Amino acid sequence: MAGMVLVRDVMTKDVKVVRPDSSVKEVVTTMNKFNIGSIVVVQGDMPVGVISERDILRRVVEPCLSPESLTARQVMTSPVVTISETASIEEAAKLMTKKKVRKIPVMKKQKLVGIVTFTDIVTNALTMLSTLEELIRP
Repeated sequence: MAGMVLVRDVMTKDVKVVRPDSSVKEVVTTMNKFNIGSIVVVQGDMPVGVISERDILRRVVEPCLSPESLTARQVMTSPVVTISETASIEEAAKLMTKKKVRKIPVMKKQKLVGIVTFTDIVTNALTMLSTLEELIRP
């Protein structure tokens, strides 16, 4: 287990969230403000969904619906897939593949503490490979 990279080592800790009754316009405004491609929808402290740029394109833009009249609840992907902060990044990658998602909210006990993305995992893997390559050079 020594040397295993955990989800908490690569996750983004400052998770941006919205409530289920937030308008899609508010969701997009928040995503643009923080320059993020997805946002977690929470009920109380628990994640109940995730909204990605793709969700907005498919469920709002393509059908030409008004973002002011739709709520986060209506466009979010749910049920939400979560993972423990103590899971390995290998477990996270397998879960993403199995569930066909690219972003997973990270939990510590019953509290949202981060989000891990496919990019986080790939970036970390590339860094590890680069380090290993340097170690094996003569």
